[in-house]
Amino acid sequence: MFTTYAIARNLFDELVDSSFGNHNTTGLMCTDIRETDQGFEMAIDLPGVQKENLSAELKDGYLYISATINRGNEQDNTNGRYLRRERFVGSMRRTFYVGDKVTQEDIRARFQDGTLYLFVPKKQQPTVEEKKLIAIEG
Repeated sequence: MFTTYAIARNLFDELVDSSFGNHNTTGLMCTDIRETDQGFEMAIDLPGVQKENLSAELKDGYLYISATINRGNEQDNTNGRYLRRERFVGSMRRTFYVGDKVTQEDIRARFQDGTLYLFVPKKQQPTVEEKKLIAIEG
């Protein structure tokens, strides 16, 4: 049962959240990255995203993951109105540096149960010659 304090507290929280731009986006594009001998396994949570609204692009050594959530026109006021909406609607994007040697063909991706799984192989990056300084006495 709500008390006057609880209702006032909820209204205050909502005012603060909207004033400071705190949108409840917890759980969107949370990413786990696991390193193996062969490469990197990534799991990116994309709740509410449909496969056709998801894209992965490789450009200049960066892997860009973009997703859009569109819940359609839910503005129908015939049966009531929303008092609070916490489910995310819009576009989001994450970027990961994977190296200049990785090609689009190297990366494997699959989308299952709201999670994007990616495999990015390890590629040898050119090594920079380490400077070896000679100690100068005196």
